[in-house]
Amino acid sequence: MTMRIAGLALAMLVMSATPASAQAMPKEAVPLVPADFTVPVMSEGPGFKLVPLGPEQVEVDYAAYMSSIPHLQKTFSRSTAWPHKDISAADAMADMESEQGRFAARTSFAYAVLTPDGTRERGSVYVSPSPVPGYDAMVRMWVTQADYDAGFDAELYGWVANWMRTKWPFAKVAYPGRAIAWEEWDAQVAAQKARAKAQ
Repeated sequence: MTMRIAGLALAMLVMSATPASAQAMPKEAVPLVPADFTVPVMSEGPGFKLVPLGPEQVEVDYAAYMSSIPHLQKTFSRSTAWPHKDISAADAMADMESEQGRFAARTSFAYAVLTPDGTRERGSVYVSPSPVPGYDAMVRMWVTQADYDAGFDAELYGWVANWMRTKWPFAKVAYPGRAIAWEEWDAQVAAQKARAKAQ
């Protein structure tokens, strides 16, 4: 089962930089959390709230990442594949439907970080399987350029780390690009991928 989870997570790591319309869920998707765990669907922090990403958030989500293309290409996807100026409304909706489907299947959980009134998205948080053994989950997040400049990135990371400790059933969580440097994480993912291919 560990290898199945790792394979799913590796696919998700690659998928995160591409529109959902070009993505396909692995056939053997494994739930990330126990069947009796109640997944949070509304969580509030100081000056923000988290709700599951889905079609209802398509407009605010699109506005958020399109406002911060260079910033997110550098700090989150580390790729020009996402976001980019040619993302269409159909691409955006397909992405939301894909995230909603994975949430319902309990294979990964994507959240919009909204202002308290829900009118603006400040960023997103993604809880997914870890492609590296030894972790129960991998958590990634981004905030808009404006919110990053205002210091919200560090605030959100601290809040999310506590949220994961207190509200989720994971003993050990990986935070690539934060608690673990990207270079180290990339090397571990590559090593795991090589081991999986060799088996």
